[in-house]
Amino acid sequence: MLDLLQAYTGCPETGIQHLILPLMTLLLYPLGDTVILLDARTLRLVRALAFWEAFPRTLHLKESVKCISVDGSMKLVIAAMGSRIAAWSMSGVQSGVWRVHSTLLLPEGEEVTALDCKSGLLAIGSLSHLSVYTLILENDLPTWSHKWEILFSTPARVRFSPSLMYFATTSLYDNTVRIYLTTSGRQTQGIPHPRAVADIRWRDAPQASNRDDLVLYTITVDSVLRIFLPVIDAPQHLQLHATIDLFSSIGFSLVSRSDLNFTSSSIFWLDREVINTALANILTKAGKNEDGRLRRLRDIKDEGWDLFLRVLGDGSIVVSGVANIDRRPPTLLKQFTLLHFSHGFLPRTTSHFYVVPQPGQNTLTLVTAPPLTTYDLSLPEFFEAKADGLKCTHTGPEPLEGETSRVVRFIRTPEGKGVAVLREDVGQMFSVGGRGSPIVKRAAWRAADHVVVLPYGRLYATYSAAEQVLTLHSKPLAKLALPPVSSLFIIPSESDQSSIVAIATDSSVCHIHVSHSPSPSLIMHSHSSLPLPSPPSMIIPVDPMAWSGPFASAGKTDHDVLLSISQAGELAFWIFEERKEVSMGWKCTGKVRTGRTGIRMARCSSAKKSVLVVPGSEGEELTIWDSKESEFASGLEYRKILRAAEPVNDLDWTSTPDSQSVLAVGFSHSVEILCQQRMSYFDEGPRWDLCWKIDLSDTIPHGIADSIWLANGSLLVGAGHHMLLYGQPRYGEGQEDASESLFEYVARLNGPLAEYHPQMLLQCLLWGKLELVKDIIVNLAKFLKQEREGARPNFHDYKGLPLEAFLQDDIAEHTKKTPYSSLFDMPDETDEPRESDFNQDLVRRLVEDLETDPPPHFTPNEQAHLSVMIQTTLEVEEQRRALDGNALRYLAMMRSFHILNQRASAPSSPQSNGTVPRQLGSRQRLRYRDMIWAFHSESQDLMLSASMTACNGRMTWNEARALGVFIWLTSADTMKTHMEVIARNQYLAGDNRDPSACSLFYFALGKVKLVHGLWRTAAWHPEQALTLRFLSNDFSQPRWRTAALKNGYALLAKQRFEYAAAFFLLAGSLKDAVNVCVRQLSDFQLAIALARVVEQGDNGPVLRDILENTVIPLAFKDGNRWLGSWAFWLLHRRDLAVRILVTPLADLASYFNKQITDVGEPHYDDPSLALLFSQLKLKTLQTAKGTSEISGQTEFNFVLQIARVFCRLGCHVLALDLLRTWSFARPSTAVHENMRGVQVHPPSPTTSRLSLFPLEPALRRTSSIMIDMDIPSGAPTRSGSPERRYSNAISEELEEEPDLLARKAGLGSLMKSAKKDVKVPEFDMNAFF
Repeated sequence: MLDLLQAYTGCPETGIQHLILPLMTLLLYPLGDTVILLDARTLRLVRALAFWEAFPRTLHLKESVKCISVDGSMKLVIAAMGSRIAAWSMSGVQSGVWRVHSTLLLPEGEEVTALDCKSGLLAIGSLSHLSVYTLILENDLPTWSHKWEILFSTPARVRFSPSLMYFATTSLYDNTVRIYLTTSGRQTQGIPHPRAVADIRWRDAPQASNRDDLVLYTITVDSVLRIFLPVIDAPQHLQLHATIDLFSSIGFSLVSRSDLNFTSSSIFWLDREVINTALANILTKAGKNEDGRLRRLRDIKDEGWDLFLRVLGDGSIVVSGVANIDRRPPTLLKQFTLLHFSHGFLPRTTSHFYVVPQPGQNTLTLVTAPPLTTYDLSLPEFFEAKADGLKCTHTGPEPLEGETSRVVRFIRTPEGKGVAVLREDVGQMFSVGGRGSPIVKRAAWRAADHVVVLPYGRLYATYSAAEQVLTLHSKPLAKLALPPVSSLFIIPSESDQSSIVAIATDSSVCHIHVSHSPSPSLIMHSHSSLPLPSPPSMIIPVDPMAWSGPFASAGKTDHDVLLSISQAGELAFWIFEERKEVSMGWKCTGKVRTGRTGIRMARCSSAKKSVLVVPGSEGEELTIWDSKESEFASGLEYRKILRAAEPVNDLDWTSTPDSQSVLAVGFSHSVEILCQQRMSYFDEGPRWDLCWKIDLSDTIPHGIADSIWLANGSLLVGAGHHMLLYGQPRYGEGQEDASESLFEYVARLNGPLAEYHPQMLLQCLLWGKLELVKDIIVNLAKFLKQEREGARPNFHDYKGLPLEAFLQDDIAEHTKKTPYSSLFDMPDETDEPRESDFNQDLVRRLVEDLETDPPPHFTPNEQAHLSVMIQTTLEVEEQRRALDGNALRYLAMMRSFHILNQRASAPSSPQSNGTVPRQLGSRQRLRYRDMIWAFHSESQDLMLSASMTACNGRMTWNEARALGVFIWLTSADTMKTHMEVIARNQYLAGDNRDPSACSLFYFALGKVKLVHGLWRTAAWHPEQALTLRFLSNDFSQPRWRTAALKNGYALLAKQRFEYAAAFFLLAGSLKDAVNVCVRQLSDFQLAIALARVVEQGDNGPVLRDILENTVIPLAFKDGNRWLGSWAFWLLHRRDLAVRILVTPLADLASYFNKQITDVGEPHYDDPSLALLFSQLKLKTLQTAKGTSEISGQTEFNFVLQIARVFCRLGCHVLALDLLRTWSFARPSTAVHENMRGVQVHPPSPTTSRLSLFPLEPALRRTSSIMIDMDIPSGAPTRSGSPERRYSNAISEELEEEPDLLARKAGLGSLMKSAKKDVKVPEFDMNAFF
């Protein structure tokens, strides 16, 4: 999803070292205070070794590593900074982990200038000395032991011979190569050169030779290579035997005709050991099938040619060979030119050239610099001078000014197409290319306190605090004096005129226009303060990424620019308003009260999502807030307490093309990317969750300084001296199976759902769109049948139903399906079922196909629920005449509940690829929402039968509680019958048949003798004799009731709570029994069941007490409106049962008789609230009364909130359907005056409701309405016209508090002027988005 596109780890200035590992070859070079380790073939950053890991005191020094060395045999990396030397080694326990091996400290002032390490021997050249150390183990710790030291003036390079008996060195101050004995430090020879020596190297001895021949290559600054060999008479004395210069590589006539000179070429040796190993592998695989090409390779290998490569000024390559170096006498040396490539093969400025092996590959890797570039070297094609013999595979970034300075901060352009990098000593500006492209340097500057980059990185402006001047770096420069500034940022504009906003230290805001015509200039547009009652704690910009890029919303020109945060944690959004009649200024567009104080860090996204970081005792609190705060939502979307050891370093937002926000949270060594997740009916998960994590703890030891989003979903991370660009690789030709990008992932995770997604099907079923669900299932079956003949189905080719199908009424859709061509046509019942018909065979085949080829990116839960929704739709279709809509809703959610628990209890539940795993824990019960659907259903017998079937015919109390059976049953007789079934199943559940397990339920039913009989069969029970003797008494007598009470209290003391409640029932104390259920067992459902069965209905005092003192406070505490609505319905406060669905809980708590102090979150995150509200609001007179007490504005905002929830569920089309079909039908508050001559009759069931109750026109359209309250008589006889003054007083009071008057008024005497309260405002699309 986010790959490392480019690591800006600098370009090597000195020689590159390489280390051969079993699986890869590493390139090593110093950068700043680190040693960079790259994969030689891909240039992928493997590790950065920081010098302060070995010497912590160097962390804040501005020194750099000057030289490094690699000991290939011991896998050691040696680096020197000043007079300090550090060594790292690979861990033998953890593969790929580097640890500090040892350290060495030279005397103060002895700065190290040269290093070489081989087989535990370390040669060190310092400013005035040359010394050798050897590695020993002292107390199991590696230690460097000093062998000898001599005076030497500034060695430039040191090289050990293959036998380690000698080493060669050069000085910065002369042209002589000196040879020393390793054991004593005695100089054996000095070899003068006509020019300064650029490099030296010892030739490795051939493996087949037992001789320790000394062969030395030297290269001078004029690109002349010299070969020094010993003679037979003096085997330890080197003499010059061959020279390879430009004229010996190519003809003199060719050189004279070109523009080349001696300094325009570079010569390098090709590592003989690496070349010979690769040639041996090629020839071994070829076997005896050799052609002319392979014979040439065999000649190179067998004759032991030494190969040298020269890069000319035009990029062409000349390969020279020297033969017979291993033969004696050395006068037999033969020099020749092997091949000549045309120009353009290699960069003209190549100064470093290495050939390294590729473990397990037939090709070699050629490395050149600068810039750091790798090539695949195929020897057969290369030695035939073919173009495919040398292929460029990866190219590193160009050298950057100040790349050895540490990154401090990034600053982005509004659209993300340009970025400024602020380092400790320099600033740089880059432009951003397309997807997968690296950033390109545009400009650099030396010092600035604040910087902004204009759109697309074309220009930049800097602010100097010393001069208090803002400078636009254009031609010519433009300057503007400003007050002291604390922050600076840019605002995009549709025109060429951009704007810069400067926040002054006194919290005032400067609005500056950047003009480009006729000449570049900076114009102070306004300088004012935000109209706030007190100075804000901070003012930050609103991220403009979404509305300044190519995907900016058309037609939207007004965007919030600033976010101010008060000391009390109130967020305020501001826009700059151009007012002609009054001076221009800043206008507040919205506020969010967070209640957070001491906010340390904050950022605001384009979609006005705000993230806050607040320090706390347990760690920092990270919260995400939505700007759409209302009475239905506090705005809080996400909250997490972070570890105290991991403080947040930076925050940054980006926006997807469909305006979804993505947050990057930067810590010391990692960046966590959070995205908004779609809400789900099937899985429990947070609204925001981690979708990707970039961890640098094993790569770069430096802490992350900053991270910032760029265009195309790229993320630039700065740590130490290094910059890492993450993003999606660019599309290649024919790359259809490219990995999913971040934006695609976020859109899939939080965008609109496919129509066949189980959540979409479920919502359609809940909202009564059965015909639509059937059409979707049939369409999906057709698609899979067509794809079944080929390979695996590609769901991207699925063609969904038209939008009109989702917006069509289900009844109209159903009647439209029966085609009649004439009046007397009848459907042909003899026709066989068509493929398009929704039937059992189609469902069976579809479920089988989905098990074989599930839709991509579905979680296991979603896959299982898709099959369940399809099968449930079939069951509903078969029973649609017997099931009402609420029974359908209960049945669908009950099936989902059982599927979820079955998957949670499975031993393993693999996640599908590319999805964020959600919590898969089992749920203890159905949601109260689903129980309330069953409560309001008229098909309870069928639901009870389905519930028993789901429990395999043996429903115990745990299962009855999980399904809420005694919450939703309404028939007292059914409750008694079902409690007897549960009692029997409780008794049969255990292997021992324990009568105490069912006593509570049988005692509630009054069946004491039955329990007595069960105890007779429990001979195994130790309490049988005592219990039989006790139950044989008559508990209608007060004496035995008192004895039962005493036994109940004794059982309470023994913590046998359920059995104690049973004895309280035996004693006739229902109140004590339900108290045990509520307080000790924490099972108010059991208390409800006992009360409803014992009191034989819903009007008993014990049940009322449970509802008022337990259920309703619990509903307010948890913010559970479903449970509260059910409790109010049983209490015959059905007006409150409706109002609690819409009205804020804090407002409603004051209208309830009992004192409620604990009110939880609002939890308006379920669209079914609107469905239940639409069902109940005009169902009875009481609910109509409750509806009339809800203002029209509140209902309007409630519907908008539910539409937003639909979008959060991914059901955008259902949100549209809700907004276009919602009826704001409300009971009229008009009081009908008696017509002249018409007598008013007392209320009766047959009396016209029009004259008795002024509810119109809404109640006229309802088919029936329950009369569940006393209906007042008609309005009194009309009196004289009221005085004008009195009417005005009432009108003024209504304008102030319309809701309050509406609630105080009785339903039969609602005031005429309250009609204002039911006016619904015009729908505003901006209010929704």
